[in-house]
Amino acid sequence: MTNHPIKVTKTTQSSLSSVDFSDIPFGKVFSDHMFVVDFDGKEWKNAEIKPLQHLSIHPGNLAWHYGQSIFEGMKATKLADGTPALFRPEMHAKRINASAARMCMAEIPEDLFLQAVEMMVSLESAWIPPAEGSALYIRPLMFATDEFIGVRPSTLYKFIIFTMPVGPYYPKPVSLLAEEHFIRAAYGGVGEAKAAGNYAASLYPAKLAKEKGYDQVLWLDARESKYIQEVGTMNIFFVIGDKLITPITDGTILKGITRDSLIQIAKRKGLFVEERLISIDEVVNAHEDGSLKEVFGAGTAAVISTVSKIGYRGKDYVLDHENYKIGPMLKAEINGIRSGRVEDSYDWVKKIAPSLVGV
Repeated sequence: MTNHPIKVTKTTQSSLSSVDFSDIPFGKVFSDHMFVVDFDGKEWKNAEIKPLQHLSIHPGNLAWHYGQSIFEGMKATKLADGTPALFRPEMHAKRINASAARMCMAEIPEDLFLQAVEMMVSLESAWIPPAEGSALYIRPLMFATDEFIGVRPSTLYKFIIFTMPVGPYYPKPVSLLAEEHFIRAAYGGVGEAKAAGNYAASLYPAKLAKEKGYDQVLWLDARESKYIQEVGTMNIFFVIGDKLITPITDGTILKGITRDSLIQIAKRKGLFVEERLISIDEVVNAHEDGSLKEVFGAGTAAVISTVSKIGYRGKDYVLDHENYKIGPMLKAEINGIRSGRVEDSYDWVKKIAPSLVGV
């Protein structure tokens, strides 16, 4: 891997001492530093880690007007011996470039992405919360920076990484409302990219669902409002009979890294796994005949989140979430791998040296 020159300027006033790790609201507490690098139309230049600060952006910034903005979500935890560690970071490097390609943006060299993430985690390792289910959340993002009004791709881009200590994303089981009117993604669209606009478009349906008493939207396909895609913040899994079923990634569904990891773990555990189209009617029928055993979401932020009920066409299908077996087993396994309590036979965990930036 190429070692890129990255300038490091450390903060002189850390805010770490003001953080209560026993009470961390998700997404509201930021660590001390940020990584920034700029694309000048030909190459990425001026890579730097520096104290977290505001950006000065022109009002004609192309991203504000035409939506060239993408991001990733990652986590750093500590192994049992205190060593900081990442989980499958190379998959995040590949996925952000897949998003960049779909949004007609510059791709960032994977080795620069990985080096920057590792240096940030090394520098901010004291910000990693110790509690089970907590982590240092890592947010890489890229956006257009051309100062231009006109529908065309930007030539200039800014790539940033900042980090946040976080507790569990969903501290309790969640309820879902199957959405038949609004859609998240259509075939040929940008549903597979982690583009900012995807999340903006989901906010209004999510607001309506919450007003009806549900936590999240369960998205259905755009053609028939029949086949399940994913949840607002997670991929989705169903245990029907002796099968673990999850919607196939067909271009409308995010290729979740936690999703892929759970599939691999489940197969190694001897579970029968199917990646395929699954309709809301199949789920309803399975609930009614008693074969629907579990429903849970999976994602970097949530890891695994238990689903307590699904609302569909005015009826709630309540689940016996307190007696789930497969979801909790998979969650314990993936958390065990992250912490080092379970052998990492997949080579997924990347240990981070605490001295990468002279800490």
